[in-house]
Amino acid sequence: MDAQLAIDLGREAMLVTAIISAPILIAGMIVGLVIGLIQALTQIQEQTVAFVPKLIAMALTLAFTLPWLLSHLVEYSQQLFLGIPETL
Repeated sequence: MDAQLAIDLGREAMLVTAIISAPILIAGMIVGLVIGLIQALTQIQEQTVAFVPKLIAMALTLAFTLPWLLSHLVEYSQQLFLGIPETL
């Protein structure tokens, strides 16, 4: 295995990680932004007011996108395992 192949494998792993985590993180970010705006307008500074809706939104997003996330992860794993003979 040469250095370029190791770099490509690492880059691809980080890209798949970013793609898999993006929907959940984006949902949390949007809900956090909306709750933060509401807290700023109403001057309610309670931590649980922001935490619970973000947790619920991220769990719902995970539940809805789980089949797509798993298929993407399985596809990446299959490509990785099928590429092992070529790297040796």
